[in-house]
Order: sequence, then C-alpha cells, then structure tokens
Amino acid sequence: MGHPTIYPTGVTIYNRDAAWPGYTVFPMPQGALLIDMNGREVHLWKGLRGDPNKILPGGFVLGSTGSRDSEAHPFDNYDVVQLDWDGNVCWRFDRNEYITDAGKAPRWAARQHHDYEREGAAAGYYAPGAAPKTGDGNTVILVNRDVYDPAVSGKTLLDNGIIEVTWEGAIVWRWDAADHFDEFGFSEEAKNVIYRLPSDMVSHGGRGFWFALNSISTLGPNKWYDKGDERFHPDNIILSGRNVNILAIISKKTGAVVWRIGPEDVPFGQLIGPHHPHLIPRGLPGEGNLLVFDNGGWAGYGIPNGVSPYGTAVERRDYSRVLEFNPVTKEAAWQYTPAEAGHIEPLDSYKFYSPFLSAAQRLPNGNTLITEGTNGRIFEVTAAHKTVWEYVSPYTKTGKTGLKDTWINRAYRVPYEWIPQLPKPEETGVAPLNVSRFRVPGAPAGPGGKVTVIAGINPEPAKLIDDPFGAEVVSGTAPSNFCVINSGERKKNNAKQKE
Repeated sequence: MGHPTIYPTGVTIYNRDAAWPGYTVFPMPQGALLIDMNGREVHLWKGLRGDPNKILPGGFVLGSTGSRDSEAHPFDNYDVVQLDWDGNVCWRFDRNEYITDAGKAPRWAARQHHDYEREGAAAGYYAPGAAPKTGDGNTVILVNRDVYDPAVSGKTLLDNGIIEVTWEGAIVWRWDAADHFDEFGFSEEAKNVIYRLPSDMVSHGGRGFWFALNSISTLGPNKWYDKGDERFHPDNIILSGRNVNILAIISKKTGAVVWRIGPEDVPFGQLIGPHHPHLIPRGLPGEGNLLVFDNGGWAGYGIPNGVSPYGTAVERRDYSRVLEFNPVTKEAAWQYTPAEAGHIEPLDSYKFYSPFLSAAQRLPNGNTLITEGTNGRIFEVTAAHKTVWEYVSPYTKTGKTGLKDTWINRAYRVPYEWIPQLPKPEETGVAPLNVSRFRVPGAPAGPGGKVTVIAGINPEPAKLIDDPFGAEVVSGTAPSNFCVINSGERKKNNAKQKE
C-alpha cells in the first residue's frame, strides 16, 4: 500500500481479548495526553512538554515546563517537574547550570533532554511489585553540558551527562560521556572523524553533538546480579548513544563502562541510532533480557565512503526493528522487524521505520507496546507479532522550516489503578477495517461494473487476495472511534493550536 493523503487516525485496532488494558500517555503538541484503550482523551496537561512524559501512581505526571528553544541549544529543557492530577507542581528541579542566552534574563536550568527516571521505577515503566516514589526519592536525569576536551575533539562539544538529584534538589552524583571516551571501543578511524567533525548536524551553534545520548535506565533487581555478575548491579545505568551506535552499562560506583555492545561487531547485525534500551523488569515476561528500539537511519563514525564523504553517519538502514536479547550471551530472544510486520523485504521494509525517537515497553501479558515515533504511531503486538492495538496520532505541529510532523517521543502504558481519579472506562473492541473495501464518504462502496472473462487466458492464475490484511468487513451504523483526516483538516488543527 502506498501513502494516502487521507487515512484513519485515533485507535484503529483494539482486540480486547489479546491487548493489555490501561491508559497510555504520550506527548503531543498541546501537552501531555492520556488516552484510554479506545482512544478517548481522558486528560490533557496542557503546555507540559514531554521529553518524555511519564505517569506515576496516583495520577502524577512528569515532564518539563519549557525549553531554551534556541539553535544553539535545541534539546535543553529548563526543568523537570512532577505535577498532580490538577496540574499543581509537586516537585521541580532546575538547578543544574546557570545559563545566559542572548535577549533573555539569566536563569537556572536543568538542561534536561531525552530522558529521566524516578527512584523505584527501573526501566521507567510499570512492573508488578515496583513502587515508583511520588513524594520523595531521587531522580536520575539526562543533561547537556558544553565542554572543550582536546582528548576527544578539536571543537567545543555539546556533551551529554547524567546527574542524580535528591527530592530537595541536591546533585549527589554525576557522569559525563566525554570523560570516558576511551572506554567506548572506537576505531582509530572513528576517533579521527570525531576529532575533526564531532557532528554533521548544522545546529547546536556549530558545536559537536557527538554522542547523542538519548536514553538512561537503572537496571533494577535482576537475575544476572542475583547470580553474581557485578556488571548488572541494580543501581548501574544502561544508556544508548544515537550518533555512536552504542549500548552501554556504566557502574554507578565507579562510572566505568562495564558492559557494551557496538559500535561494531554486533552479533545480530549493526545497531544504528538505537533508543530506549533497558532490562525488562522483574515480574514481566522476558525479565532480565535487554529490550531496545533499534531505529536504523544514519549514524556512526568511520572511514569516509560514497554515502558519507566526511566519515559521519557511515552506517545506513532504511527500516527499524525492536530487539530482545540475552545481555550475557548476546543471543537474540525475540524481535519485531518489517518481516514480522508482514512487509515485503526490502521493498516495503520502510513501512516500519522511525530513524529517531521511539521506544518499546514489555507488558505484563507478554505483549510489547511499540512507539514508532516519527510516524506518530503507537501499537501493541503479541509475542507472535500480531497487532492487537493501534493508535495513529491526528495531531501535527509545524517546525521552523514549515514542515509538519506527527512525532511522538515515547509512549507508556500504565494500569487503570494508577489513575484513581477516573472510573475504569468502558472498553469497546475495534475490529480492523477491510482496507481493500474501505471507502471515504462519496466514493463507490467497492468492486462493481461489468466483468468480462477471457477464455484461455492465464491457465494458472495467481491467487488473489481480496483483503491482504485478513480483516473482516466492517459495516453498519455503529459509532467510530477513529477519525479520517485530510490535509485541509490538518491546516485547521494547526491554526487552532496556534490560537
């Protein structure tokens, strides 16, 4: 199927018997949005940024209230905040660095970007028995810093770090990526490129966004540490670097890189621009395995070639995959790729593809919730790769270049019990449409017209599939839980958002 200009949005599939029920939170242009399984919008924390948004038990939400929004610092959020159900600020951290931007008053800022995690929530999402703290506890936060380190690069770097802060706002631990440059296994060719051109991105004020650290997660209790493997101490932190094609575990005690996969010699194929690596928490199917959204796209440093004349973004792949593997043996346990999605490879591999953003969450019933970020799609698949829930965001925003996007950084599913302010919603199954017969109003309902059979033609005809997706024909006057959107309606939506 091609890319239509009109397509359904909202919840398009919901198999009540196979999906794991709960609320789903994700960032959209107007704020942090919470929806139920039928896509009903049950709460919007308007204006709350989501880099990402996370829900805590009791109806609390995490996010940030603003960003520097400058070409030199496009990822710097002013703070990390915890809001209650009514939007009151219960906790805020911003005292990481005192910043001065042209034309603005100096102020304190967290310089947070891409991720953070509250104590008690290893992997950052729901797991049986886990107890994320809501009234106290420490928070680890991914932050930026500007640094000139000639051991890494001849240019000023936009480096990435991790800090741990108390509920009272004191910074009690810090780790910075550039300080551990020699522990990441770069080849001499890659080191040479990083020294000369630490990023091919034209933004960031010309500085090198060399590592692009995009995810952090504490390991939490796990069977590897229980067996005596110190690399998997529950307090240790796993991270991913988009531009360097690396997953690594760092020791909380020493800061050293104690486990790594990438940038080269990956047993299940080259990692490219990965996001959201974490150990599946205790109590969930696959616990202890590593789950990661391996984006594809373009990343990595190395010998210049035909697609990379300067040696940046030397690895390319035009599709994504979700990988689950044993972090000790590095043997694959499960995957979701274009092949499992039912697409013809390589011609249709791009149909599961998000070159940045994105995430994967293991659910208690063994399903996996996947955020295909740059397509604005969230969907849930079974271990057998069947899609049992799907949501396509109808919300767009317009960037500085005038181009529109429906990006979703990361989505999380939480149990209904975490939101005591709401009654359990009514759940209505949504059968997938028969796309070969689905028509917008005013178009013919389906096949018709005169059919002439030609004798002697094609004695061994190919098997034709009336509905390539195997969906039932859905008809009748039952209310629909999704909308069909076109470019004109998108313009109206964008105009409303600007008001």
